[in-house]
Amino acid sequence: MIVGLTGGIGSGKTTVAGFFKKLGVPVYIADNEAKHLMVISPEIRSEIIQLLGENAYIKDKPNRAYIASKVFKDKYLLARLNAIIHPRVAKHFQRWYEQQDSPYVIKEAAILFENDGYKKCDFMLLVIAPMHIRIERLKDRDQSSEQEIKDRMKAQWDDAKKMSLSDFCIENVFIEQTEEKVSRIHNHILLRINRNW
Repeated sequence: MIVGLTGGIGSGKTTVAGFFKKLGVPVYIADNEAKHLMVISPEIRSEIIQLLGENAYIKDKPNRAYIASKVFKDKYLLARLNAIIHPRVAKHFQRWYEQQDSPYVIKEAAILFENDGYKKCDFMLLVIAPMHIRIERLKDRDQSSEQEIKDRMKAQWDDAKKMSLSDFCIENVFIEQTEEKVSRIHNHILLRINRNW
């Protein structure tokens, strides 16, 4: 079974994924794999440079600040970039998934709803957090300005829309409570699998 794990930027998806990993659940972090493929794949590099220009890469490595400054202000460019990267990540996930022998796996990705990836998941888990907390986390993590963060947030669906399509929801504010919720959801999923839903 595939459990999709998603949430807006700064909500703490990676933290939640880490708690599932601690419980022995195989976890696929789509963003990490996308970054890796952007470095190792000459085809992806070539297509991104065609789309965004030579400045998109510095010495064969993606120029993330430049790419973000282009795509998060332009929906068309963002859609084109996603069309280059996401099909490759989907193929990579499929190969990884076929090698797992756990009752279920976690697929963590930022835009599982926006790109219809949720339709290939058996359950969806949404991570949320208040806007001011998300902004502070991203300022600390990426040294981004508030405007840059808001531009990126606009490219994602809002939480209310995602909630209507989610099976589980975790508000990730207090770390101990988040870990406890992950443990409860893990047990619930195992129970559902044992009952064949």
